[in-house]
Amino acid sequence: MTRLRKAVAYRRLERPYTRYSKYKQVCYVRARPVCKVVSFDLGDEKMKYEYELVLVSKSDLQIRDNAIESARQTSNRLLEKTLGKSGYAMKVRIYPHHILRENPLASGAGADRMSTGMAHNYGKPIGIAAQVHAGKPLFSLKVNKENLEVARHALKRASYKLPCACSIVTQKIADVKAPAAKVVAAN
Repeated sequence: MTRLRKAVAYRRLERPYTRYSKYKQVCYVRARPVCKVVSFDLGDEKMKYEYELVLVSKSDLQIRDNAIESARQTSNRLLEKTLGKSGYAMKVRIYPHHILRENPLASGAGADRMSTGMAHNYGKPIGIAAQVHAGKPLFSLKVNKENLEVARHALKRASYKLPCACSIVTQKIADVKAPAAKVVAAN
């Protein structure tokens, strides 16, 4: 198996390359790599929570799917150990659509017979990434007031796995009460 190239090769934002179709004449992607993010919604979404914490990116860049999955795993592991499966609701807010390509150029002895150079420079798909702009939420986490510190620590751990500087925004969830339904008496 080939080893993973450094993320610095794909960090810069470029035109999104997502053209994948079931019709061959409009599909320019030869193969679409599988997304490594296992789950995007974690915890108990049905419960009512008081606070929402959001992990926000401070820069424009591309984040590969293995970095997103690694950040999700490390924060979810901490949350499950301390709060249990029903003490939080976490959501991964980005999806890796952009397909990363590589045109490997051989170097050394015999490279002229092996490499095509720029003759066929389109490249093979090697992975997928999410394109993120500054201020975009990466993860959101809902907890109650007594679990705020644990949630903040979990998002901090997730930010260590991502290749960008991140900030954590805490906001109180407003209780939106539905207007009382009018009861019509049937005669």
